[in-house]
Amino acid sequence: MDLYLRFVIALLVVLGLIAALAYLVRRFGPRGLTALASPRNRRLSVIEVAPLDARRRLVLVRRDNVEHLLLLGATGDLVVEAGHMLAAEPVGAATEEKP
Repeated sequence: MDLYLRFVIALLVVLGLIAALAYLVRRFGPRGLTALASPRNRRLSVIEVAPLDARRRLVLVRRDNVEHLLLLGATGDLVVEAGHMLAAEPVGAATEEKP
């Protein structure tokens, strides 16, 4: 009987570890905890993805302070627009009126 009890306890521990890992992957995404490490030091980020059809999508990527628009597809990839510099101040800041 002691052998069966040990087996059941070990099974419950393994199932608990699997459940904890599944929770962490759902909570923090497939990249894990590395995305939480230092978001300020990240130089590359995907800003937006827009699917065009089943095989192609537009991807806006930011590197440092420069944005690139890419067309990704099954047959190949294409740079649509490269080197678009970001404004130093927010877009809406220049049009706001001061009282």
